[in-house]
Amino acid sequence: MRRFLGVTLVSAMALLLSPVHALEPPGRGGSAVERFSDRLQAALNSGSSSAFDTLASVELQPVLAQRLERFRQDFPEVTWQVEPAALTPDGRPTLSLQVRGAAESQGLSYSLEASEQIAIRLEGGELVEQELLAQQSLLRSGERPLAVDVAIPDVVLTGSRYDVDLIVEKPLGQALVAGGLVDLSDEQLSAQIRPNLPLAPQGGGGLFKSVQAPQQPGSQTWAVMLVHPDGVVTATKRVRVVSSY
Repeated sequence: MRRFLGVTLVSAMALLLSPVHALEPPGRGGSAVERFSDRLQAALNSGSSSAFDTLASVELQPVLAQRLERFRQDFPEVTWQVEPAALTPDGRPTLSLQVRGAAESQGLSYSLEASEQIAIRLEGGELVEQELLAQQSLLRSGERPLAVDVAIPDVVLTGSRYDVDLIVEKPLGQALVAGGLVDLSDEQLSAQIRPNLPLAPQGGGGLFKSVQAPQQPGSQTWAVMLVHPDGVVTATKRVRVVSSY
């Protein structure tokens, strides 16, 4: 069993993610969303938890501040980019968040790349509700980070089988590689828990698994690890589960 570094990226990096509420179209123009996007980016890059005092409702402020603090404990050197994105089919505004940075753990240096998209509702320029639409993160160690492709679908049908693959772009041949996969629960994500992840020998081309979607609509979040001769690669991906496309 190996402790999975970065397994909480979904909830830590996605600091806006408290329990999801049903959202309604905000009835506000794009300019309000653009202004909020700029303010959020400045707050995240400042690293100050008090920056949320004018960004979110009183109910959300402590959640945001706590999760940002936890995230910065693991990833103190990061840069955030926040931009308005396309409206959802039902007309809700969305934000695209990108984060890049570095961290050190157990004598290893890690590079981080992560992204997510959230639907939001604003009242008086404050965030009052949000929904996570998409998320993916990639954390790599070593002086020469391994080039990999996270091949996991964004959306799948209920009850279907689909592939969860972490593909090495230049296969490692006969090199000894170990990998593992775990399905993260909403409770683990909310509490930012780092579960142990079992590893097993894999081929030099990466990790390839077939998994089952649940029978009810919702989501699944996968954490994947690949240990190779030059370091470690970890990835997370949120998959939406729908009853029809």
